[in-house]
Amino acid sequence: MLSLSPEPLPLNSYLTLGLVALLVLLVGLAASALLLRRRQNLRGSSLTNLLDLADRLEADLKTCRAGLQQAHAVMSLNPDLPAASEQEARHAVDAGLRALLQQRLWIRDRSPQASQQELDEAASSMRDTRSRLQPLLKALDQAQTDLDSAMREHIRRESDP
Repeated sequence: MLSLSPEPLPLNSYLTLGLVALLVLLVGLAASALLLRRRQNLRGSSLTNLLDLADRLEADLKTCRAGLQQAHAVMSLNPDLPAASEQEARHAVDAGLRALLQQRLWIRDRSPQASQQELDEAASSMRDTRSRLQPLLKALDQAQTDLDSAMREHIRRESDP
């Protein structure tokens, strides 16, 4: 006679089924742990990169400020040289440093909850700012070199009778 109720599985079949289920669960947990670790490593790397970019940008701004101060000090010694707006230059550098401070506060306060995209955008913004600042630093360095040469020439002419 045909029976509609299923035959019970032997004990070793249940054991095999349980072991397979356990193995699938363990593989899933291991894969999840690897993905989580990779994501944490990426975030950690992104935060380290972001802080490093902030440090480099701050160093660039301070180099710019020092170069401008030096140039203005030299120009103030020679009334023949055109007067540049020291105050405007100082305000521009100070504004850059304030903006950087705001970025550092964002990193401190928001980065733990920020998405990877937000971290990447913050880093990209800092890289863009540094890229725009580099030609200005080179121009400032060249201007300082030219100013030093002009001052040496001026002093030489003054000392020659």
